[in-house]
Amino acid sequence: MSLPPSTPPADPAAPLSRRRFLRTASAAVLGGSMLGSLAVPRGVFADSSETIKIALVGCGGRGTGAANQALSTPGPTQLIAMADVRPEQLTKSLATLTAHKASQVDVPPERQFTDFDGYQKAIALADIVILATSPGFRPIHFQEAVRQGKHVFMEKPVATDAPGVRRVLAAAQTAKEKNLKVGVGLQRHHQPGYLETIKRLQDGAVGKAMSFRCYWDGTSRDGVDREPGETEMHYQIRNWYYFTWLSGDHIVEQHVHNIDVINWMKGAHPVRAQGMGGRQVRKAKRHGQIFDHHFVEFEYADGTRMFSQCRQIPRCWPSVSEHVLGTEGEVHCQGNRFAITGPQAWQYRNEGKRVDPYQQEHDDLFDAIRHDKPYHEAEYGALSTMTGILGRMCTYSGQQITWEEAINSRIDLLPKTFSWDTLPLVLPNADGYYPVAVPGQTVCV
Repeated sequence: MSLPPSTPPADPAAPLSRRRFLRTASAAVLGGSMLGSLAVPRGVFADSSETIKIALVGCGGRGTGAANQALSTPGPTQLIAMADVRPEQLTKSLATLTAHKASQVDVPPERQFTDFDGYQKAIALADIVILATSPGFRPIHFQEAVRQGKHVFMEKPVATDAPGVRRVLAAAQTAKEKNLKVGVGLQRHHQPGYLETIKRLQDGAVGKAMSFRCYWDGTSRDGVDREPGETEMHYQIRNWYYFTWLSGDHIVEQHVHNIDVINWMKGAHPVRAQGMGGRQVRKAKRHGQIFDHHFVEFEYADGTRMFSQCRQIPRCWPSVSEHVLGTEGEVHCQGNRFAITGPQAWQYRNEGKRVDPYQQEHDDLFDAIRHDKPYHEAEYGALSTMTGILGRMCTYSGQQITWEEAINSRIDLLPKTFSWDTLPLVLPNADGYYPVAVPGQTVCV
């Protein structure tokens, strides 16, 4: 569904090919897009004694963990603002962070924001913002942080649909122009075992890579039931994992880690895909609309394939891993075990201090902020997210879909406005069940 050659529209949510994006993003920004300058960041915290002020947007478990890791980086840091539309989440997170980092947490009531535009107020107070709400909101929040000239750490995935990915790519270009540092929570990029293994792979340790496999087969959290009198928006946000517009489905929200590793190994994103999926055990109202299994065959430009599998069904074969078959050996990555077979056989051994990649990704980002080092993870985060979205489009529709068709999709899953009374685009039927994609019938591009 590629557009004919023309000047792309200024709206970063409008269809935009990967090729035209890099060529035209600067012109779109200079032409007065919605990402225009509000503030130019200080960029450098050369004095190691200078305190970096942090705002947390999204105060669930992952956001709380990310804030704790940000506060554990070398050099002085302080959490000064928090935002979450669920006040109970903010209160719980604040108590947890205060218990662990009391001297670094200063978030009085006037800097606790629980309305839908609270993220704007929290961002305005900080040097860096941690974006950790449910992923559907990520493009909106990232755009605003870049508009305000703030450094960013955002959790994966960075969007749940193609218009959101295009917004993130446009904001990523503006972030580079403003010298903003952007980290994305794909922590394997900061894990020594992956770094060394992928370097060896790309240096030819297994010859020519012929095919790739990746898995996230395991279990997951259960859904939550509706509370009496709860509005539809409140229920879906509280049960966010089970709604595609909020989570992206688990092929995007969780399996993106493994997909990202294969894209990293390959140094590219796929050009087309096809696959299958469905719901075998998720049949309750609280299970919303997402699938419980996906299998996708992704094809890269040179014809090599990635075979991607994710399943969230109890008591089945488990694996969270990535594998490469080469002409002269194989690569296997699983947990903290990394190995290469063949003439250049090798096994990773941690001979020094064990590195926590979740902490290391924050250490690296804050070091880049303090010493003005290039740090731009948003683009590969967006492209890996889009790869997962492409896979979901294929499993939902049952069709083969090209990258160009997927990235240019006009299907926007998010409501146009947000309030507790706003109706999401997906609603239950009279019996309380939500519509679920049907391969062969569902249209995704």
